[in-house]
Amino acid sequence: MARTIADQLVAQLIDAGVDHIYGIVGDSLNPIVDAVRRSGGAAKGGIDWIHVRNEEAAAFMAAAEAQLTGRLAVCAGSCGPGNLHLINGLYDAQRSKAPVLAIASHIPSSQIGSGYFQETHPERLFVECSEYCELISTAAQSPRVVNAAMRHAIAGPGVGVVVLSGDIAEFEASDSFPSLVPTERPALVPAEADVQRLAEAIDRAKTVAIFAGAGVEGAHDEVVALAERIKAPVGHTLRGKQWIQWDNPYDVGMTGLLGYGAAHAGMHDADLLLLLGTDFPYEQFLPDPSKVVIAQVDSDASHLGRRVSVAHPVHGDVKAAVERLTFLVAEKSDRRFLDRTLKKHDKLLSSVVGTYTEVGTKAPIHPEFAITVIDEAAASDAIFTADTGMGNVWQARYVTPTPQRRLIGSFIHGSMANALPHAIGAQVAHPGRQVVAIAGDGGLSMLLGELITAAAYDLPVKVFVFDNSTLGLVKLEMLVDGFPDYGVDVPNVDFAGIARAIGFHSVRIEDPKDLRDAVDAAFAHRGPALVDIVTDPLALSLPPAITGDQVKGFALAMSKIVLHGGAAEAVAMARSNIRHVRGL
Repeated sequence: MARTIADQLVAQLIDAGVDHIYGIVGDSLNPIVDAVRRSGGAAKGGIDWIHVRNEEAAAFMAAAEAQLTGRLAVCAGSCGPGNLHLINGLYDAQRSKAPVLAIASHIPSSQIGSGYFQETHPERLFVECSEYCELISTAAQSPRVVNAAMRHAIAGPGVGVVVLSGDIAEFEASDSFPSLVPTERPALVPAEADVQRLAEAIDRAKTVAIFAGAGVEGAHDEVVALAERIKAPVGHTLRGKQWIQWDNPYDVGMTGLLGYGAAHAGMHDADLLLLLGTDFPYEQFLPDPSKVVIAQVDSDASHLGRRVSVAHPVHGDVKAAVERLTFLVAEKSDRRFLDRTLKKHDKLLSSVVGTYTEVGTKAPIHPEFAITVIDEAAASDAIFTADTGMGNVWQARYVTPTPQRRLIGSFIHGSMANALPHAIGAQVAHPGRQVVAIAGDGGLSMLLGELITAAAYDLPVKVFVFDNSTLGLVKLEMLVDGFPDYGVDVPNVDFAGIARAIGFHSVRIEDPKDLRDAVDAAFAHRGPALVDIVTDPLALSLPPAITGDQVKGFALAMSKIVLHGGAAEAVAMARSNIRHVRGL
């Protein structure tokens, strides 16, 4: 029998299968922390407390764990500033559809509304980044609110928030709590009439292209079978990459600013574009619906047509819809469009790979070469995390997916600093798997203290810092918009030295000839390891399709740089990046 509300809350977490909480202890959280202590720890059937250095990182860790396991993960923050730090990571979890429960402790209940020390109103503040957010006021209310928060987090999936004052957490608990019985997610079967209309449209179209998002998870074989039947090239979003690219002979890469390959061309040259499980937000990379018929399949009806006008919307799970479509559509015999797009894709990839094979031994280190070395050395079931910015570009373009590999990032919320805490959460969830963090120097700097967390728990995370002393993607955004880069450069930092002082195996690499041995040594090390890779600060990521406006913007930015005395910088940037376009 639970003694206090705090004891009961911990018992409810254990009942739900949770065995640890990420967070920082603090006065208003003390009753819950002490209940965790009294539970005896996960090894004895209780629950553990994982001490982080910033609550924002705690939320990121929980988000990564939840995405990888599909199970509820938990983070906590003390009153005021403590739980406010959670917000950014919880936005990431909510937008990533990660089932996370956040415990936001509150000031003494009698002081609420008095302007008390550290007073905020978390029951209001967390509403926009959660499926459910409620304040507990009584012992009788507590078990139902906690249960509801967990159920909403799992059902969303998304974030559930429980707000609890420290004094109320010490109240005597009521007699019992409702058990959280797990259920399987049912298939959402689309309406037959909608699928029939889409099948007829596919039959009318001479050429069809597929653009796949995260919603194709679990439908890899079905989508590939449909592509074979209708002779469709298959492009993908960044979030869809891990679910559809492997063992896919019809893959033509990714579109968007981070994209590569022939996906953009295939999508724009087809008579009909089939969007599968994607809410891709960048309208400028999608074809004009007056020129290309667009169809969309999604399990969330609110996604249908909200980015671009859709002629054939289908509400349902991708797998169920595609299985039915494959049965209904007539097999196409003309492969010319598919083969032309595949040939273009192969040419784009081959020229880029050849270019960076040649520059691999030349300093400064090009990031494409570095990520290729890491990709080749990593395990076939490695979990990759990447910082928002250039880290996402390199992961999107050069990390080779397999059926077992996973890719985690702040793909929708787009927060900096996510790679390291995501990696820690992934490693806690999967202690026996290789976890690889592709960190930018800017992102790593923001939550640098979490290196201490990895060292404190001796987590074998492998952190590869792409250290170019600049905010690379921001720099590119400025240039294509016609602005000279300004305020993007950061001081040169010896991250390897910092990591070594904390207890990491670490090395700083400036000569590309030393990179392979350093990467191999990091993966071979049994504990946490960091490789600080000093990369070319002038290397830019170019999108697969460059618009006239982008060219004009880049030229304008370069002219401004020259006019303000930066001629040498402009020449150096051109020389560094000519390798991006040679042979393309």
